[in-house]
Amino acid sequence: MLAFLTFFIVLAGWVFSLTLHEFSHALTAYRGGDWTVREKGYLTFNPLKYTHPVYSLLLPVLFLLMGGIGLPGGAVYIETWRLRSPRWESLVSLAGPASNLLLAGLLAGILRLSVIQASAFAPGLAFLALLQVTAALFNLLPLPPFDGYGALRPHLPLPWQENMERFGQISFLVVLAAFWYLDPVSDLFWLAVRLVSDGLGIPLGLAAQGLSLFRFWQ
Repeated sequence: MLAFLTFFIVLAGWVFSLTLHEFSHALTAYRGGDWTVREKGYLTFNPLKYTHPVYSLLLPVLFLLMGGIGLPGGAVYIETWRLRSPRWESLVSLAGPASNLLLAGLLAGILRLSVIQASAFAPGLAFLALLQVTAALFNLLPLPPFDGYGALRPHLPLPWQENMERFGQISFLVVLAAFWYLDPVSDLFWLAVRLVSDGLGIPLGLAAQGLSLFRFWQ
């Protein structure tokens, strides 16, 4: 019963966080000058507005079921040329990861409440908080198609942008391969996750319990 409750909390919470991530991109773009996001229906918490069959469903769910990394993958198409300045373009990109960190901090605060710590909800909430940290750090990688590169892109010389975007056609696969097959890369990532999680006050032992319960089929 506890495993199913944890699975539901994590899955439902992840859908909400995916929506929040993409909504944050859209709202920031709207404030920065791209009013077309309203016409496209992005200023909503309806997750179907951000759905892409591969990037929004297949990959994030696959990573979630593997139990390690939260991978936001919705699709918000920003007309960056409408934004008022390169600074706004950077802010649009950073808004998504910032929303993940904000949600992680909120969940960590909830987990400090004694009534929550002693409840059946605690493992799922702790694992969900940890997933938010992994999503934020993964998305802050300074490579296309991640948000970290989106924040840097408007400040790079045009030739650099062109070279990076050519690399972007395979960069996602390169990052995945490096993460899974190069231990130093994986170790560095998880060290960063632990440091940020500790800073936010996420109970990692409880998050590990939530991960175990979430993967109840193993």
